Amino acid sequence: MPAHLRQTTAIAACVLLGLTLGPAAAQQSTDAVAPETELGDLPPAFEGLGEGAKAALAAKAAGTPATGATWMVAAANPLAVEAGARVLAEGGSAADAMVAVQAVLGLVEPQSSGLGGGAFLVWYDAATGSVTTLDGRETAPLAATPRLFQTADGEPMGFWDAVVGGRSVGTPGTPALMEAAHERWGTLDWSGLFDEAIAHAEDGFTVSGRLAALVAEGEERLRRYSATEAYFFPGGEPLQEGATLVNKPYAAVLRRMRDEGAEAIYSGAIAQDIVSTVRGAEDNPGVLSETDLAVYRVVERPAVCVEYRAHDVCGMGPPSSGALTVGQILGMLGGYDLATLGAESAEAWRLIGDASRLAFADRGRYMADSDFVPVPTEGLVDPAYLAERGALLSGDDALPEVAAGTPEYDHALLWGADASIELPSTSHISIVDAAGNALSMTTTIENGFGSRLMTNGFLLNNELTDFSFRTHADGWPIANRVEPGKRPRSSMSPTIVLKDGAPVLVVGSPGGSRIIGYVTKTIIGHLDWGLDVQAAVDLPHLVNRFGTYDLEEGTSATALEAPLQEMGFETSVRGLTSGLHAIAVTEAGLLGGADSRREGIALGD
Repeated sequence: MPAHLRQTTAIAACVLLGLTLGPAAAQQSTDAVAPETELGDLPPAFEGLGEGAKAALAAKAAGTPATGATWMVAAANPLAVEAGARVLAEGGSAADAMVAVQAVLGLVEPQSSGLGGGAFLVWYDAATGSVTTLDGRETAPLAATPRLFQTADGEPMGFWDAVVGGRSVGTPGTPALMEAAHERWGTLDWSGLFDEAIAHAEDGFTVSGRLAALVAEGEERLRRYSATEAYFFPGGEPLQEGATLVNKPYAAVLRRMRDEGAEAIYSGAIAQDIVSTVRGAEDNPGVLSETDLAVYRVVERPAVCVEYRAHDVCGMGPPSSGALTVGQILGMLGGYDLATLGAESAEAWRLIGDASRLAFADRGRYMADSDFVPVPTEGLVDPAYLAERGALLSGDDALPEVAAGTPEYDHALLWGADASIELPSTSHISIVDAAGNALSMTTTIENGFGSRLMTNGFLLNNELTDFSFRTHADGWPIANRVEPGKRPRSSMSPTIVLKDGAPVLVVGSPGGSRIIGYVTKTIIGHLDWGLDVQAAVDLPHLVNRFGTYDLEEGTSATALEAPLQEMGFETSVRGLTSGLHAIAVTEAGLLGGADSRREGIALGD
């Protein structure tokens, strides 16, 4: 990364975390952290961290990767990372560590993920060399109808009218996924994986600046329901950074999970509370039932892998559009020399942007839950099809318009184009354990604070608003329409990149439908432009999904606005707050990157 970009990201991290760097760190470019680097006054939420986590914060602020000899965990909050690190240090697997990390994340960043949400997990097994994906996505209630998000006259509801309340809540999948992963790949006792989360909930944790700011920003909707308002506005005032927040109901739920397994969430008193909360949202009730919870299952699905620069890029297939769309973008770019063009080239970003537009056109038409609609998965990533689509990029200017292609299809069906909204929130966990297993898991309650409904100390998702509110377009059915038991399409893109059958990069991010662009950029930054993992994560964002090129404000990406406009792109300079967490596996050890745009860290042994 050029020196001025690295300095920009280091400064951004300092502002976000409230850190003060010594002069050497402020001046350095791409080399290792200078000995003079100092970690200044920590924000209150992180004052009690161990020395390893504090060093990881300093490394991130200086723009250098964290290091690890045999294991590493990268996630969105240092308290959660420390919980996972403890498990790995005790000889636990990446699956064990994930359980500990997720349990803490649901407490300290409840706006992003938790027991009331869902997740996708990609697992590399060092013993067999295989890649397995587990689908813990939420499901539509059995009582859902195609008109769930339509008004009385058949028109789509307003988005926020649908989100806030019980109507948007799908059957949570995260607790079941935590248990399923542990049953398959765990090596430590399940009951010991909740210690930190229970302690932080019982004794209280310090509210971070990010959580406090998001509560203040979302005050109006968070006050809609009494249980949510009481938690986030104690004494009637919004949570303040540095305050101690206790969550005894969440501690009680975790004890139930510890002792009874995930079944504690899917039956009995907690399940009854979830259903009564959803159905009792007086101004916007939902249709979730105890039966929906009782019949929920995690599904193992085939990994979707695409070859790129002699690497295999593997991720989650439908109902996620992540691996397919990331794979399509990379597959279209395979015939172009991005390495020579470089990270600051408008021409490189023209190619990336238009490849993304073409992939998103296919995404909107073809991608949905493959248990309900036939998805041409193989056709969409067939090398010949991607070469044909990639040839459309051979000009000099932006494509004037894009349309879905015609991949080879084993079912002669036509679908209408989907325009469903997927807003940014979510969280991502990357872990490599001492045995060489790798885990990439993106976890979410969808929009920030989900449905705004809270029960037993955790928020419930609004995942059903990832479905299309319309059932048809131009006379054709929409693949991602609402159906009972169906899983809404997602852009979550947990990814493991392999070289010669072994992992070299474990990566993923939150960010709504921009997740696809964030992950793709990081892979290109690492493989094509030779950036270390922290630099690839911090590389400024340029994302094009539907025609307008989003350029990350406050970064060198804005210098490309004029050249991209000259090529014919419409542009928008805006905040693009990803939450990338990545681990590079090298011959010398593990290198970790945590997004400077958020408060997470990477921590190794």
